[in-house]
Amino acid sequence: MLPTSAADRHRAVAGRFAELAAAVPDGGWDAPAPVEGWVARDVVRHLVTWLPALVAGGSEVRLPEGPSVDADPAEAWRVHAANVQAVLDDPVASAAPFSNPHIGELQLGEAIDRFYVTDVFLHSWDLATATGQPALLDPETCTELLTGMEPIDEMLRASGQYGPRVEVADDADPESKLMAFIGRDPALATRAR
Repeated sequence: MLPTSAADRHRAVAGRFAELAAAVPDGGWDAPAPVEGWVARDVVRHLVTWLPALVAGGSEVRLPEGPSVDADPAEAWRVHAANVQAVLDDPVASAAPFSNPHIGELQLGEAIDRFYVTDVFLHSWDLATATGQPALLDPETCTELLTGMEPIDEMLRASGQYGPRVEVADDADPESKLMAFIGRDPALATRAR
């Protein structure tokens, strides 16, 4: 199970993503990702782009810009993750007010934890699968996320963020069940290894 504090949870999830990024084989950054139209480097691009805009749009905190994803995706991720970690490790920045018309009002650290860390967790599977690595997602976290998402299935599909659910066997492992729920084909991970 992942740690319970937002800072420690990000450290664990971003750390695993960094391990995957560091192990991308030569030429692997241009490999197709499970997200239609994306290659592996686009997974990193997505994660390092949307959060700074969200943070800046809803708080006084600013995340510094890092290296180019095109030049060095692994380094771009490392710098970005360190910048996010610095916010979560800082009690003042983490407790800063955050407001967004779609999310509501909450502390910045809670917003990052609730929306961004989960996104990194899910996209770790995409990067791993694109680059032929095992994702090794925490099974308890997979089950917890799936349990929380299933009741809002219709809303999630309507958001356009998730594809159609993929059917898997009842005895599939938690990672496969979660990925299938968000519209990923778990068989891709098997073929990638």
